[in-house]
Amino acid sequence: MPAQPPVWQGHYDKLFLGGRWAAPASGRVLEVVSPATEEVVARVPEGTEADIDTAVAAARDAFDRGPWPRMPLEDRAAVLRKLSSALAEHETEIAHLVSAEMGCPITLSGKMQAIGPRLLLDAFLDLAPDYPWQDTRRSATGHALVTREPVGVVAAIVPWNAPLLITMIKLAPALLAGCTVVLKPSPETPLDAYLLGHLLEQAGLPDGVVNIVPAGREVSEYLVRHRGVDKVSFTGSTAAGRRIGALCGQDLRRCTLELGGKSAAVLLDDADLDAAIAAVRAVSLRNTGQVCSNKTRIVVARSRRDEFHDRLVDLVRSMPVGDPFDPATEIGPLASAAQRTRVEGYLADGKASGASLLVGGGRPDGLDRGWYVSPTVFGDVDPDAKIAQEEIFGPVLTVHTFDTEDEAIAIANNSDYGLNGSVFSADPEHALAVARQIRTGTVEVNGNPVGFTAPIGGFKNSGIGREAGPEGFDAYVELKSYGLPLS
Repeated sequence: MPAQPPVWQGHYDKLFLGGRWAAPASGRVLEVVSPATEEVVARVPEGTEADIDTAVAAARDAFDRGPWPRMPLEDRAAVLRKLSSALAEHETEIAHLVSAEMGCPITLSGKMQAIGPRLLLDAFLDLAPDYPWQDTRRSATGHALVTREPVGVVAAIVPWNAPLLITMIKLAPALLAGCTVVLKPSPETPLDAYLLGHLLEQAGLPDGVVNIVPAGREVSEYLVRHRGVDKVSFTGSTAAGRRIGALCGQDLRRCTLELGGKSAAVLLDDADLDAAIAAVRAVSLRNTGQVCSNKTRIVVARSRRDEFHDRLVDLVRSMPVGDPFDPATEIGPLASAAQRTRVEGYLADGKASGASLLVGGGRPDGLDRGWYVSPTVFGDVDPDAKIAQEEIFGPVLTVHTFDTEDEAIAIANNSDYGLNGSVFSADPEHALAVARQIRTGTVEVNGNPVGFTAPIGGFKNSGIGREAGPEGFDAYVELKSYGLPLS
């Protein structure tokens, strides 16, 4: 087994509050457990309601009286460019941290978990100068200055599957807009947030603009309900999103919710199976299936069913399962014991549903430690089956067949979710015509990604609002109109 490189291991006894590393209000501790070895790799303070009060007060003061919202955009951008440079210098460390925290295979981690956050930040820096921060509007009924001003104190609540990447999709637009932030990392993955705190310090971020408090569910709810918070930005499960939306609704607090997915890849009868199989490897089983935008339902023309089944099974069997620090590994452990138990429950449901188990369905041989599940494919799945309707968040795919394009579109849309999807065809224009009929926030034609300058987000139960692209700034501003003299 490859030796794990050194990461930030040990006991951290401070929280990042008001621009300094401060003692927490209690001695409560969160243990960070390796999903591969089941050993504790680090301990950090577990934030309490008192720590949230301190963090919100610091963010509130920094917004109401500090320099950050009052700086020219160019000055805020200069600080974040320093952060971008620091992220580039620490890419190897970031990749190791996230792999240690949640088991992302290191080769993927180096790209998605380490380079991705910097590319996101750079995209926002490029987009910010052209965002319509203000404009004037003249009409027969008035002369207005219309501005987009920072929404205020933002509670950014991020999950464990891509912690720094999702932090940056919230932090970058919020900070460029002039907001201040209380960042609440997942209790499973706080270590990358600690590194981020140090990098923000080095970049010269003013005191209190970002505050970091790892905490569990009850304290997270306290943050969502806090009267000092103007905006909540949450990424996570749809169940948690419903709860957060309800809490924000009580106080009319602004919120953005990026939630679950059960996305479909539609392979029309003229699809290039080489491209489709490559896409399954890249964006269906990515991060051991623990990505909300993964295409986990494969909808294939009946004329291609047998060939696709055979090729998909060959693909899954070719993907090494094991130590996330082995560069050859493509399927690592699930992030927690609870997550493995959840996924194994879906495996049992799938076997009981009458679907064909094409490959996998249990735990891999020879991996007695760690929270591993074999990558699994069910074929001939009823589109209404539980494994086809509910987000599993593990390396489990379902395959469905269709006879007509209308049927394929109906299967793709037969979901409470609407986050992502893809269509494969030898005719890209025809694929786009089919994609227009799929009710999701993103559809990739022949596996082509939309990039970081396009908005992402979901229809239906996949969320409210959009992130990334110039539209990503919209979540962190309030529109304000000033009536001006016509002269």
